Formats: sequence, structure tokens, C-alpha cells
Amino acid sequence: MKKLEEYVCTIPDFPEPGIMFRDITTVFNDPDGLRLAIDTMQDLVKDLDYDVIVAAESRGFIYGAAMAYNLHKPMVLVRKKGKLPRKTISVDYDLEYGKASMEIHVDDIKPGQKCLLVDDLLATGGTLKAAAELVEKAGGEVAGIECMIELAGLKGRDKLAGYKVFSALCYDGK
Repeated sequence: MKKLEEYVCTIPDFPEPGIMFRDITTVFNDPDGLRLAIDTMQDLVKDLDYDVIVAAESRGFIYGAAMAYNLHKPMVLVRKKGKLPRKTISVDYDLEYGKASMEIHVDDIKPGQKCLLVDDLLATGGTLKAAAELVEKAGGEVAGIECMIELAGLKGRDKLAGYKVFSALCYDGK
């Protein structure tokens, strides 16, 4: 059986020179790769105590939904501003070139619920930090943060200091 990193396609100099783009669509294209990714992510947090999976838009939905289904846990969607139909709470955060907002429904997380945040990528940490702030703003507790790929060279883990962070794959560069 192949290793998880063998399912990830690396594209040099995309979207700009010097960047090694880690394409996870090749993981989704292969049923063995997708199964290995989900199994690996579940195994990383098997000893973590959490009640609900909180998945970040949009590729986090793929991993989060599969894990929620397998583990029979509820899943909360973290969406871009304006995408959720009911009353929401939001958090603004900085992007490399601007600002963005993320939201959850105000009643999706119950006070005291332990949440596992799931996304595809930990780069600079902005998205996952904003998602953690949303969970806490809703009265929940961040039990852990998990991603499929971590780009250690961008130091996103530093922004998430104080949280338990798990990554299925970690690449040194950007």
C-alpha cells in the first residue's frame, strides 16, 4: 500500500515561482488515497475527547463530513460571510492581502461542547485561528485542531499556540 504523501501531487512554481503547491485533489481521485487520508486523520485524534466536528469551508467539509459519518458525530459548517441562512455569529480575520469573515449559525455549538476543528491545510493559521475564535465565541471549547497538510515553513502552528494541533502530513517549506 502506498504512503499518504504518495497520493499528494506536488506542483513546483504554482501559483508563483518558488512555491511548491501540494494538490490534494489527487488524494480525492483515488479511493485508497481518500480512505488512507480519512483513516490517518481519525487515528491522529483517536484519544482526543470531543463532541462535534467543526469543518472549515470548503475542503475541510470533505474531511470533516467523512469523519463525522464514520464516528457518528455532528458536524458544524464554518462558512464565508453571507452563506448561512439563519442567525449567525462571525469573526473577521486578516488575509495576506486584505480581510475576510467567517460565520457559524448562532445555535450550532452548544455551550461547553468540545470541538475538533478540521481543515485541509494549515498554512499561515488565519483560517483555523478564526474558526477557533468562532467556537469560543459560541461558548464551545476547542479540543483540538486537525488538518490534512501542514506547511511548516509558514509557521501557522505559531498562530495556534495553546491549542492541540494535529496534521496528517507536514512539509518543511511553503
